[in-house]
Amino acid sequence: MVENAIEITGLRKTYAATKRSEAKEALKGVDLAIPKGSIFGLLGPNGAGKSTMINILAGLVVKTAGNVKIWGFDQDVNPRQSRAAIGVMPQELNLDPFFTPRSSLDVQAGLYGVPKSQRRTEEILEMIGLSDKGEAYARALSGGMRRRLLLGKALVHDPQILVLDEPTAGVDIELRQMLWRNVRKLNEQGKTIILTTHYLEEAEEMCDEIAIINHGELLIRDTTRNLVSRIDSKTLVIEPVSPPAGTLSLPEGVEMETRAGGRLAFRYARTKVKPGDILAKLREAGVEIADVSIEEPDLEDVFLDLTRSAA
Repeated sequence: MVENAIEITGLRKTYAATKRSEAKEALKGVDLAIPKGSIFGLLGPNGAGKSTMINILAGLVVKTAGNVKIWGFDQDVNPRQSRAAIGVMPQELNLDPFFTPRSSLDVQAGLYGVPKSQRRTEEILEMIGLSDKGEAYARALSGGMRRRLLLGKALVHDPQILVLDEPTAGVDIELRQMLWRNVRKLNEQGKTIILTTHYLEEAEEMCDEIAIINHGELLIRDTTRNLVSRIDSKTLVIEPVSPPAGTLSLPEGVEMETRAGGRLAFRYARTKVKPGDILAKLREAGVEIADVSIEEPDLEDVFLDLTRSAA
């Protein structure tokens, strides 16, 4: 029984030097296991090595060293089976402009050896919202429609693993919501989803676990909840009835900023300061409070903290 959808051990990739650039080590011995049935986030700044890793998984880039297993199949021993187990929705809109969505899906299914009787072209067109555009040339489709078609092409061979490389980059809110509905539905059907995105709020909302890489190295891998809990800071936000008179005396380590509408935000380390300590100081200063709230840290804070420390 396959426990992990993907198992990566000691993965390295070095791009050879050219006349225009020096040799570059894109991946530096990455070890990573992605659980079966999860929605897994792969995050990192530009140039971190995410796309190289995805292209190796897809069989588009040859690794320099290491071992990759996809759905239990060793990529070196069983390349055909490992490639059939994964579908990739690329970031680039690489579509033949003279193919219709229907013909694009049929051709893609043929490339994977899917018999005509087992092709799900109409089902996929309906899922991605292109049933009424099935015979329109790809060059006539909007950018959002083309991105939907890329998702459809990744699904034609019914892979167990679906990789989404920056799937919502540059798309509108409606398309983004439709895409995530489909992703959740596919995950409920048992597919493992691997997501790369620059929209950290999406990763925080969608992913069960997240790995962050930078400069070709794995910085951390944990559940989304545990990653967010790593940040020690919180922010207490109050809306005073009137602006405080003079300088406030605050507990050590508390930073204050004034926000729009006269709101005051107090950033503090939750292991060292309690919200009550700040409120007590405000009462001593005679500050009357109309409203109060606490802002929790989010994944963006974790991401910035880790990538800064690794720079």
